[in-house]
Amino acid sequence: MEKLDSSTPINRLLDIMARLRNPDGGCPWDLEQSFETIAPHTIEEAYEVAEAIASGDMAELKDELGDLMFQVVFYAQMAKEDGSFDFDGVIDAISDKMIRRHPHVFGNSNIATAEAQTIAWEETKAQERARKSKPGQVPSALDGVASNLPALTRAVKLQNRAARVGFDWPDIAPVFEKINEEIGELRAEIDNGGGQARIEEEYGDLMFVLANLGRHLNLEPETVLRAANRKFTGRFQGVEAMLKARGKTPEQSDLAEMDDLWNQVKNK
Repeated sequence: MEKLDSSTPINRLLDIMARLRNPDGGCPWDLEQSFETIAPHTIEEAYEVAEAIASGDMAELKDELGDLMFQVVFYAQMAKEDGSFDFDGVIDAISDKMIRRHPHVFGNSNIATAEAQTIAWEETKAQERARKSKPGQVPSALDGVASNLPALTRAVKLQNRAARVGFDWPDIAPVFEKINEEIGELRAEIDNGGGQARIEEEYGDLMFVLANLGRHLNLEPETVLRAANRKFTGRFQGVEAMLKARGKTPEQSDLAEMDDLWNQVKNK
């Protein structure tokens, strides 16, 4: 078997990927994949990177970043096969973009603060979106916000885009008022026997405003909710452990007992 190109770590990885996709002796599973079938794996790997960061496990983070890098190499190999682009094209494109979006570092612009950089960054991105727009298409401040992002993340991105053109509350007080309004509308639909579609709509409105509250508090709702999920998991597993010490499972307990154990775990 021909040796892998080990001249650089990335060349070795690219060569591994090319071998996996080689119809002559490659991996049957890798050969069957397409952009569409790999996309869900990429999303999963990105979440695993975030989880490793949240847990503070640097060894795990290194491993997960490798998995995420492999996704990029996989796409680049498939694109090379159909003549669209290759890995070098991906690297050149992101390098050009970073230079273009940082004129204060690679050019003569003077940007002194992170806030000013954020404004300049968004202005550059808006110019890029305008260049990519189709003839006759009316540009929107919301253009380019990916529709398949996690819903909470996309809500905040949409709200940020609207805020940059002036569509935002000046402080947090109206956000709380809107939350109370949405809770009232949701309860009205439930109390008055509203259909499932109306209840879903009002619940969605409430979640959207809660995401806006997080944005005004400089919180990332997706990150905060993941932390809440981890906290719930830890506490519930604590309840299960205490029940096991009593010779029980949750199914053999009741809400009153589990709620009491929950409070004990919480107090610890």
